[in-house]
Amino acid sequence: MKTISSDYIMRHQYFTARKDAYITENGKTVDPYFVVELPISACAMCLTENNEVLFVEQYRHPIHKKILELPGGFIEPGEAPEKGIARELQEETGYTFSSIIPLGITAANPGLLNNFTYLFLATGGSKTTGQLLDDNEEISMVLMSLNDARKQLHDNKIVQSMHALCMFYAFEALDKQKKHY
Repeated sequence: MKTISSDYIMRHQYFTARKDAYITENGKTVDPYFVVELPISACAMCLTENNEVLFVEQYRHPIHKKILELPGGFIEPGEAPEKGIARELQEETGYTFSSIIPLGITAANPGLLNNFTYLFLATGGSKTTGQLLDDNEEISMVLMSLNDARKQLHDNKIVQSMHALCMFYAFEALDKQKKHY
């Protein structure tokens, strides 16, 4: 593949959009092709020291719904994903976690978006501060048993796809840990 042109059509602090043209391996020209650039992001299925899953609930304007999600957010430029998720968890929830375990990486929509999301399992969470929310954030926290959280996942109540994937991997990791005891 060879990019033959790339023009930015919008630059914003949260994303940029560009119009590309490229040539495929077979020599076909694709023009235009639109790409939305986003920073790297991360999310974590979080377990408190009482073994409860910590969710955040917030309104998501593009789908006009308040939904249950995992905590997470954008990673700062130059910040390691593990450090970024620890910071995001502290800011969104006020919880600090004794262990943050990498689970994988995913691309939400690689046909349009250029970023990746790192997935984590955070355990041993304790409330250490209040929330430090951005001006545009209104986030409430919801604590749930592991069984109820798994039911939410299986009943398709977690509609944020990257968060559902994170939960799938987190439950898989927790199930493997149980088998080793």
